[in-house]
Amino acid sequence: MQPSGQLHLGNYFGSMHPNMEWMGKAESSFYFIVDLHALTTVQNPDDLRRFRRDALLDYLACGLDPEKATVFFQSDVPEHCELAWILSTVTPMGLLERAVSYKEKVEKGIAATVGLFTYPVLMAADILLYDTTVVPVGKDQKQHVEMTRDIAMKFNHTFGETFVIPEPQIQEAVAVVPGTDGQKMSKSYGNTIPLFGAEKAIEKAIMGIVTDSKGPSDPKDPETCTIYRIHKLLLPPKEAETLAEEYRAGIPYGEAKKRLAQTYKDFFAPMRAKRETLLAKPSLLDDIAAQGAAKARAVASRTMERAREATGLSGKAK
Repeated sequence: MQPSGQLHLGNYFGSMHPNMEWMGKAESSFYFIVDLHALTTVQNPDDLRRFRRDALLDYLACGLDPEKATVFFQSDVPEHCELAWILSTVTPMGLLERAVSYKEKVEKGIAATVGLFTYPVLMAADILLYDTTVVPVGKDQKQHVEMTRDIAMKFNHTFGETFVIPEPQIQEAVAVVPGTDGQKMSKSYGNTIPLFGAEKAIEKAIMGIVTDSKGPSDPKDPETCTIYRIHKLLLPPKEAETLAEEYRAGIPYGEAKKRLAQTYKDFFAPMRAKRETLLAKPSLLDDIAAQGAAKARAVASRTMERAREATGLSGKAK
């Protein structure tokens, strides 16, 4: 998770919740806050410090269990940067030039820095450091894993078999969460509903959801209504279908938004309470991050030993 701002509902259903379902299922799982990646967009140090801590808090509050997974800050494991540089020496320029995410970010006004351009190389290091076999991603992230595979195969061809070639696992069931304007929810579009923001801010975001011109009692298609599409994510299937019938019967948009706001509060209330408890224990958060980084470094250092040996950066001359 990149700590580039307040986490929102799209982050929860699009990434956090489906990825946390891997806890306990895989032989080992790594979850980390990619603060080095965040430097491509967040360059106020106070903001980054806050975003880092908030991202860790949010993940733990939403159910990430450090007893079942390795949780840490990317920058606490310097092997990420070392491997990224080594990988950059075999990564073709043409491969990076084809990165869709780079073009999209530049089009949105993000500065076209070297860091943004080589973002996929650092991401490849993130994956390859841990002998990753499976990378759960949505369809929009598949290219990053494919690029990692290309970089790893290029390295193995140049220096000998060193890295495990990862496989993407496309999470077909991952929800595309609509924002308050009907587009995909994204901080870039300013259309988010915060996970743990002030209740008034959450209510304001929900009451600001864009609707069409149908009258209060007119029938409404739930599958095209942004309010319903967000609301059903928070409900069991049977309750979601019951609510859909109310839309078809003509529930007023104002009432629909109030109902969504209440469901939203109820759904996240236990997580909000857990977050408040964690917030009062800053030393616990520090310990979790430090212990996670130590576990990660134990794995990453073994990978780096292989990479250094393969490239000639360590070992005796023959």
